[in-house]
Amino acid sequence: MTLNKGMIALTFFIIAFSLLIAGVFILGSIVNSKEKELQEQSMLVARTVATLPEIEDTLHNENNLSIEAQARRINQTVEQLRTVNSADYIVIMNMDHVRLSHPLTSKLGTVSTTPDEEAAYSEHYYTSKAKGEVGVMVRAFVPIMNAKHQQIGVAVVGYRLPSVLEVLGGMKWEIALALTLSTAFGLWGALILSRRVKKQMLDYEPHEIAKLYTERIETFNAMHEGIIAIDKEFTVTIFNPKARQILGIGEQNLLGKKIYDILPDTRLPEILDFNQPIYNKELHINQHTILSNRVPIEVDGETVGAIAIFQDRTEVKKLAEELTGVKEFVQALRIQNHEHKNKLHTISGLLQLGHHQEAMDYIVEVQTTQEETTNFLNQRIQNQNIAGLVLSKINRGKELGIDVMMDEHSTLERLPEKLDFHDFVVVFGNLVENAFDALQLTSSSSKEIFISIDQNDETLSILVEDNGVGMTDEQIQKIFDNGFTTKNSANHGIGLYLISDILNKTNGSIDITSSLNEGTSILVTFTME
Repeated sequence: MTLNKGMIALTFFIIAFSLLIAGVFILGSIVNSKEKELQEQSMLVARTVATLPEIEDTLHNENNLSIEAQARRINQTVEQLRTVNSADYIVIMNMDHVRLSHPLTSKLGTVSTTPDEEAAYSEHYYTSKAKGEVGVMVRAFVPIMNAKHQQIGVAVVGYRLPSVLEVLGGMKWEIALALTLSTAFGLWGALILSRRVKKQMLDYEPHEIAKLYTERIETFNAMHEGIIAIDKEFTVTIFNPKARQILGIGEQNLLGKKIYDILPDTRLPEILDFNQPIYNKELHINQHTILSNRVPIEVDGETVGAIAIFQDRTEVKKLAEELTGVKEFVQALRIQNHEHKNKLHTISGLLQLGHHQEAMDYIVEVQTTQEETTNFLNQRIQNQNIAGLVLSKINRGKELGIDVMMDEHSTLERLPEKLDFHDFVVVFGNLVENAFDALQLTSSSSKEIFISIDQNDETLSILVEDNGVGMTDEQIQKIFDNGFTTKNSANHGIGLYLISDILNKTNGSIDITSSLNEGTSILVTFTME
């Protein structure tokens, strides 16, 4: 059965069933209402009959009439009232339970044995319902009192309660009209709804959508990248096996859970907050370094969720760290080779001029300085890659005519748990390069950079100070924005943004002090835990 036919059939069934249930309640309400109406009407007629002077005089029987004479007299009066009030019967009984009026003349003068009439002989007014030969009767019992307020008889008025079929028969045209309109509008609404649903499902049938859904899930499961998707309520809609493997999550059924319950440090909900994609972002989640692309999911211009596609970069990053260390050593060797050529030219010139002692003194001075720097870095910086990085920056400063000074109390034994070598290179390298840039913009003859790396059991601090051009307070507020730079170059504006990102990832902090034309001091601090 197609979606259209299925929805029409289901709607028709729901309408029919709803009308049936509603009809039962409405019919019951009508019957109850009719019963109440008959009770009130029978009681009113019974009270009227009980107060008629003719009946009171006849029951008092001052003329000593026979039962037959009393019955003829009372029945003639009562039958006129019964016809006028459309009652099924009106029965007048004396204190001996003898019927003095009745629609059936054969019942006149007979004794009534109805059990529910006894209370009426005790001056009680009430109604009752009993099943008789012609159906269910609603009856009113009213005591008949004389002028001295003494009971002299009982008046009973009865109305037949219509059956359910009779009630339905009386409403057949209303019921037929209601069924016709409900069916017509129900089928019309079902057709409109089914077409609308079919259009929203891109004219696919449910089994076709189920097939597409299954194929989509299997496609996500087969991908080598981790994929996580959430809706606007941060509920997980996709979490493929590769994502569980990368993030070390063994639980299988993750769909329908909140993303924060699975990954407390996730950054995926940021996409819903800012509605902007973020590409090639390196994140540290659940002790894994991943390269993530996070994109909002939009349907008809409205953001309905977000999806993250990521790869585990932990192993690749280790290799990159080694390559970075080699690169810094190569850079250091290149600068050192250039510096040694200049020194050899100096020595050659002194020898050609005959200044042999000055040449020897110069050689000793260069050797001593180089050994002091190398020994200091080997003793104070335990990581050889970082030591090579620092040496390359010192030599780079010499090449630029900048005096790079290292704090003699600097020490580094190990990196914090959340800070890897690659991140340290980004932080330290950008801080020093920014200092180089600031000094190249100044006209001062003395250009200096002071570097301090201090570590204890609780923190690791990196301090870089320069006497360059400095920054204004407004510039300091913007330097962490991606693309903001104080240099006229297209290759700047991301250094401090990367540092800020690393600080957020590692719970680090940064303190910047700067004055125009005086210099800048930047202190970055990481916790060792």
